[in-house]
Amino acid sequence: MATCAGVWMLLLALRIHAGDGQMVQMDSTKSGFVGSQVELRCIFSNSNPPVKISQVTWQKLLNTTKQNVAIANPALGVSVLPPFKERVSFKQAAVRHRTPSLEDTTIVFSNLQLSDEAAYICEYTTFPAGNRESMVNLTVFARPMTRMTLTTPTIVARPQKRKMTVATCLSANGKPQSVIKWDTRLKGEATFQETRNANGTVTVRSNYVVVPSRETHKQKLTCIVTYRNERITDSVVLNVQYEPEVKIEGFDGNWYLNRQNVQLTCRADANPPVTIYQWKLLNGSLPSNVEIKNNTLFFKGQVTYDVAGTYVCDATNGIGTRTGIVDVNITEFPINPTTGGREITQEQHNPGALIGGAVVGVALLGVAAILLFVFLRRRQRTFKGDYSTKKHVFGNGYSKAGGLPAHPPVPKNLQYPDDSDDEKKPAQIGGPGGFEASERDFEAEAEDLKRPYFTVDEGESRDYDERTLAFQYDPEPEIADDMVSQTDGSVISKKEWYV
Repeated sequence: MATCAGVWMLLLALRIHAGDGQMVQMDSTKSGFVGSQVELRCIFSNSNPPVKISQVTWQKLLNTTKQNVAIANPALGVSVLPPFKERVSFKQAAVRHRTPSLEDTTIVFSNLQLSDEAAYICEYTTFPAGNRESMVNLTVFARPMTRMTLTTPTIVARPQKRKMTVATCLSANGKPQSVIKWDTRLKGEATFQETRNANGTVTVRSNYVVVPSRETHKQKLTCIVTYRNERITDSVVLNVQYEPEVKIEGFDGNWYLNRQNVQLTCRADANPPVTIYQWKLLNGSLPSNVEIKNNTLFFKGQVTYDVAGTYVCDATNGIGTRTGIVDVNITEFPINPTTGGREITQEQHNPGALIGGAVVGVALLGVAAILLFVFLRRRQRTFKGDYSTKKHVFGNGYSKAGGLPAHPPVPKNLQYPDDSDDEKKPAQIGGPGGFEASERDFEAEAEDLKRPYFTVDEGESRDYDERTLAFQYDPEPEIADDMVSQTDGSVISKKEWYV
């Protein structure tokens, strides 16, 4: 249709003489909604030189076929042809006068219909210039009828968890067609269907599919219809019926002998609400001190071992029956002792445990430090050193290098006291085959004799006689600056030891 209108516009333009300066003024396009009113403007102007208008004709052009709509003739008057007679009129009253003025022949469409959509030509017949015409394209829109409905007033959640359509959003007889979207927190899916009607409108339908459950109850479901620049919304709240969801409250895991004021309550989330609660004890009957009020078991008096067992609560509504179970254990004493009527929780014990652990750790570290100190101290006291540059003379006269001293052999029948600091001091042995100490005065050298061994420079030993059991030494020389005394009485050279 748009292509044909374009061709006709071109032909009409060719029929206008550029030199005349006469033209018919019209809008290129007009639009309106079904049932509304629209004006199609047509004005004859620039009549130079002046011409005589003998007639004005409005025509509907549809699929290359022309149909007369209205005619205005100065001599014969105004005529509107069926089927437009009841809905089309000339806007200016001067057109209908006995001596009409035909420069403005705008027409008005009332109660616009889809069938009015077409191209309309306004043609002026003049003398002596001939015919002059122009064209306007009229578009008719149809606002859709939009509604949202629940598929069924009652949505029931079944144990099989089957999907079902819970709501439908409809945009019917729209021109142009609408776009439907859903806004909800439900985890469902939407289906879409388009139907093109014979009058050029389009109907769009969308169904929302979900698995009904307790979680979908009271959830909001919104349908959003977008038509041209308009946004239409409609919402529903799902009413889902489901079996009771049952749990038993009241047992805190700390029911002990002689405890009082204990009870069990059967809680049920259901739609419709629960109408019947039934209590029972597996493998037995309810204790004699139990009182049932609605959905609660009250245990009168003090707790005894007879209260222990598995308690069952059956909750029933119009959809079905569900069960809640709890195992009640009785202890002799409270699991968590109380202080001053206030229960001491596990979290309150934790800080003391942490402090105790820290104290134990510090004590262990202290013991380890003491043991390490004692061990190192003993090693220091028993350390004999390794004096590679000094001569070590023991009580038997042998040096560390293994050389023999230049004096007579020491008798083999010498003995030393065991485990003594003076173990290197010779002792006189009496009896046959023995010998007596020489007549030398050892008292003057008592200090030297008390040392188990001596360190002297080679060649510093004195002359000795045959009965001497130890070397004779000059008075102890002063310790040089580079010499270090040892705990055993010896000295070593710093330079030689550390190099």
